[in-house]
Amino acid sequence: MFVDSEQTALADDVPYGLDGAMTTTRSGSETPSKQDLERDLVAVGTSQDREAFRRLFNHFAPRLRSFLIRRRTPDGSLDDLVQDVMAIIWRRAETYDPAKATASTWIFTVARNRRIDLARRSRPEVDIDDPATVPEQEDKAPLPDEQTSHTQMAAHIKSALALLPPDQSEIVMLAYHRDMSHSEIAEEISVPLGTVKSRLRLALGKLRQSMEGLE
Repeated sequence: MFVDSEQTALADDVPYGLDGAMTTTRSGSETPSKQDLERDLVAVGTSQDREAFRRLFNHFAPRLRSFLIRRRTPDGSLDDLVQDVMAIIWRRAETYDPAKATASTWIFTVARNRRIDLARRSRPEVDIDDPATVPEQEDKAPLPDEQTSHTQMAAHIKSALALLPPDQSEIVMLAYHRDMSHSEIAEEISVPLGTVKSRLRLALGKLRQSMEGLE
């Protein structure tokens, strides 16, 4: 199984026990707005609002599952990992700051980090005495100048993203960090498909101009 004993500890005080009772769908077909989701996440963090958490679970659980499928998470671990992530959100929602990220970005960052953490823990132990684990002599670490260049490039990209308007940086994150299609992004943030495409085009143009300054 892809999850560990922390899931049980986290889920002990999560409403409804995350045992499947929360898989009912939201009444009606309306999609919650970005502001609705942020209010619900804040409500969970400040007062452990169970109804707000139910709404978050109903909205994000299927989206988290799709996200994890795209990340090639084993089928047998998907539901457990989704519930594990939602349990973490219940416990850590008080750390969410709507001024720094949307609810969607924050929740999917939790999911990504949790998946990476559990994947690392599930890797087999490496026998350092095994000759097969000794790198070949020609395998060389990056030169100091190369390492510095890579670090500077990453820092520049991060700074450039931070300068984008929030509505543009959010779409960049959804498209490239979460591998979402334009139509999926439009549904996720409740804007027309054309708006998604125009915002992404503007954002990439600004990022391209910023990167050209490094040449």
